[in-house]
Amino acid sequence: MKFPFRFGVAALATWRVTHLLVREDGPADAVARVREKLGQSQLGALMDCFYCASMWVAIPFAFFAAKKPADRVAAWLALSGAACLIEELTSHGTEQTGGYDELLRRETSSV
Repeated sequence: MKFPFRFGVAALATWRVTHLLVREDGPADAVARVREKLGQSQLGALMDCFYCASMWVAIPFAFFAAKKPADRVAAWLALSGAACLIEELTSHGTEQTGGYDELLRRETSSV
C-alpha cells in the first residue's frame, strides 16, 4: 500500500478511536464506565479532551502510516491534526459554543 492510502486510513482510524474514547459511551457502555472509573485522574482528564487524546491515539497509527522513524514523528503529529480537523468538521461547533449553531439559530440578530 502507498503512503497516501495508509495515511488516509490511519487518519480516519485515529479520529474514530479518539471519538469513541472521548465522545461515546461505547458498546454496552464500556467506555462510559471506564471514563467514570477514571474520574478526575490524569487519564480521566485525557478522556475529556479530544485534542489531548488524539495525540496519544495517533502514536500506534503513525507506525502503520510510515515506515521510517523520522517519518513516524511527522505522521504522528499529522494524524492527530487530521483527527482534530475531522472533529471540527463533524462536531458542528457544539463543544466551543455550548450547542449554538449559527446556521440553526431561531431568530435574526439585531444590527
